[in-house]
Amino acid sequence: MSDVKNILLVGVGGQGTILVGKILSNGLLAAGFDVKMSEVHGMAQRGGSVSNQVRYGKEVFSPIIDKGQADILVAFETMEAVRWSPFLKKGGQMVVNDYRIPSAPILTGQADYPEGLLEALKAKADTTVIKAGDMAEALGNPKAMNIVLFGALVKKMQLSDIDWPSQIRDNVKPAFVDLNLKAFQAGQAAV
Repeated sequence: MSDVKNILLVGVGGQGTILVGKILSNGLLAAGFDVKMSEVHGMAQRGGSVSNQVRYGKEVFSPIIDKGQADILVAFETMEAVRWSPFLKKGGQMVVNDYRIPSAPILTGQADYPEGLLEALKAKADTTVIKAGDMAEALGNPKAMNIVLFGALVKKMQLSDIDWPSQIRDNVKPAFVDLNLKAFQAGQAAV
């Protein structure tokens, strides 16, 4: 049986999924794991879907997570959790940000944002719902919601023994280090 763990980070362009993938990968590498990462930006700058796949273990051969293989799915936006849920393995976990970013059809009135998504996700898998946007805003900057979710991920995956504060310091602008350290702690406390 493989010791490789599969983490799927998904969201919408501009939410910081790529930054979280970078911090996660760098921390896992520093802890001695073999790490492979793959990111898909799509139309990220236009609010499109973004995915970041991180695989780690003793020996990892591919950065790609196939359907039904993710140990954990962290969704920075609620609808993205639904879109990517087929990638979660049986018995896998989800961390879902209770946060909506309306797509173009919703913004133009051609469609409505679907209701009942969180309930459907909870019925499908072990799902932790976090209002990361509200938590980050309470800390002073709603853009730190990505690091709130990162803190929750670290706690859920039992990776707390890695020096994540150093990784955060190394990967965010100095002016935002304290805010992001608080966001990381808040995310851990939310799980």
